[in-house]
Amino acid sequence: MAARIDHLVTSGTFALDGGEWDVDNNVWIVGDDHEAIVIDAAHDADAILTALGGRTLRAIVSTHAHNDHIDAAPALADATGAPVLLHPDDLALWKQTHPDRAPDGELTDGQEIEVAGTRLTVLHTPGHAPGAVCLYAPELATVFTGDTLFAGGPGATGRSFSHFPTIVDSIRDRLLALPADTTVRTGHGDSTTIGAEAPHLDEWIARGH
Repeated sequence: MAARIDHLVTSGTFALDGGEWDVDNNVWIVGDDHEAIVIDAAHDADAILTALGGRTLRAIVSTHAHNDHIDAAPALADATGAPVLLHPDDLALWKQTHPDRAPDGELTDGQEIEVAGTRLTVLHTPGHAPGAVCLYAPELATVFTGDTLFAGGPGATGRSFSHFPTIVDSIRDRLLALPADTTVRTGHGDSTTIGAEAPHLDEWIARGH
């Protein structure tokens, strides 16, 4: 039996380059009744623990290291013993939030994470952040995109450590190549599909970010 996907929304603050914004974040939990992984431990470790409901947490996977996606990761790791995983290209961002606590392990392009008999493949998709990754689970017809791709276009690239041409290349080469019916589960806001977003690539490029 394939793993299921549980969804939790937590609220807090995104801070970068001297600014602060109130945000709602999607926290995704992938697993079965016995074990799970958490994708992006945002804002509220206690709420995530409640949603886990006593399941064994195998890993805390960070799609990137903006503070609103990792602020609750150390507390969740301490409570569960699960390792925090991050692509090493995002260590500089991580250290802005957690200068005295390093991630426990690295994410690499093509790496497979298995939970509840379901495999998720790590896709390195820089642009929103240097170490941004997406997680593709073909058995669930789902890709977890963090802040790389949203309903309506690419993630923001107007702040430090981000680059618009790079995120467009990541989306074109890594995400739009996935099956059209793949559900895109994002870091904020509503889900979409690859098929719904693919026709708009040229519009995004023309609009720029």
